[in-house]
Amino acid sequence: MRIRSIFFGLLFLGIAACASSRGSGSSDQSQPAVLEVDNQGFLDMTVYAARSAQRVRVGIATGNTKTKFTLPPGLVSGLTSLRFVADPIGGSRASVSQEITVAPGDTVVLTIPPI
Repeated sequence: MRIRSIFFGLLFLGIAACASSRGSGSSDQSQPAVLEVDNQGFLDMTVYAARSAQRVRVGIATGNTKTKFTLPPGLVSGLTSLRFVADPIGGSRASVSQEITVAPGDTVVLTIPPI
């Protein structure tokens, strides 16, 4: 019985820690997700967010700069799995990120290394 109460106490503390790191649930839903692109390459990149079969243009990340984009609220609702595509302007090969989970209010950092 004592082990069970310790387990539930630790479980509750874990849930409370996760909730406090995200902030309150109702305020996060009103805040949009943000994509910060650190383009360390020379070429400008057209950045897309991809979900399932949907691909949405986010904007253009200029070469050798950091750019912030607000992701469309219709794209990120609740926990959403996204991939980001960086398509070089004047180049021939787009790069695709790994799939990550994004929630409203999150800031995602995408680093494009120099070629």
